[in-house]
Amino acid sequence: MVKVVFVTAEGKRVEIEGPAGENLLKLGQAADLALEGTCEGQMACSTCHVIVAADWFDRLPPASEDEEDMLDLAAGVARTSRLSCQIDLTEELNGLEVIIPGESRDMQRR
Repeated sequence: MVKVVFVTAEGKRVEIEGPAGENLLKLGQAADLALEGTCEGQMACSTCHVIVAADWFDRLPPASEDEEDMLDLAAGVARTSRLSCQIDLTEELNGLEVIIPGESRDMQRR
């Protein structure tokens, strides 16, 4: 199992474990976090945007050009922003910390 720490927009730290191979979006959604993922991980939206903690960012595989294009549409983008649907859990990412930006919108929660 791979441990991930999500930091909500309110600053609450939520530790979740998931199997290697699972993507970050599905892990966060299973824990009822505010990650909408409107396109269901097809990289056609930016509603699963997260900010990766700086010390973890360089450990991730680089974002594709398509992911970079989608991040241009996200609210509250930072230098270490990524789409959570594009981050697959690996043993090397055990302890990964990501922030769900305050500008995140989950239309399913209203």
